Amino acid sequence: MAEKTVTRADLSEAVYQEVGLSRNESTLLVESVLSEIADTLARGETVKLSSFGSFSVRQKAQRIGRNPKTGEEVPILPRKVLIFRASNVLKNLINRGQSPVESEENETDGSPSGSSNAETSGSIIGAGFSSNGLGS
Repeated sequence: MAEKTVTRADLSEAVYQEVGLSRNESTLLVESVLSEIADTLARGETVKLSSFGSFSVRQKAQRIGRNPKTGEEVPILPRKVLIFRASNVLKNLINRGQSPVESEENETDGSPSGSSNAETSGSIIGAGFSSNGLGS
C-alpha cells in the first residue's frame, strides 16, 4: 500500500487553510508546537493531547540480545525510548474508518455508525481533522 506521509509542510498548509494565518505564520506555529513537544519529551515529561493520545519517554534497562546473522550474544545498552499511546477517541475513529466530520454527521442524522461514543464529536472535530489527517 502506497500511503501518503503527512509532512511538516502538509501540517503548515492545513493550518494556513483552516485558521487563515499567513503561510509563514502557519509554518512558525507548527514548528513551535513540535519544538515544544520535543523539548518536553527531552526533559522526560509526558505530553498528553486530549482526544488524540499521549507521548512519554521510558527508560529501558540493559539486556542481552542476539545477532540474528551469527547468533552471537551482544549486550544492548540501556536507552530511552519514545512511547505513544493513542486515546480511545482516536482508536474508535480509526476503527470506524471515518473522519470525525463524517462520524458527527452520522450521529446527527440518525444513521448507524457503529458503537455510539459521545467523545468522538469532541475537540478533534473542532481541530479540523479530515479523512487524510489534515483539515480540508
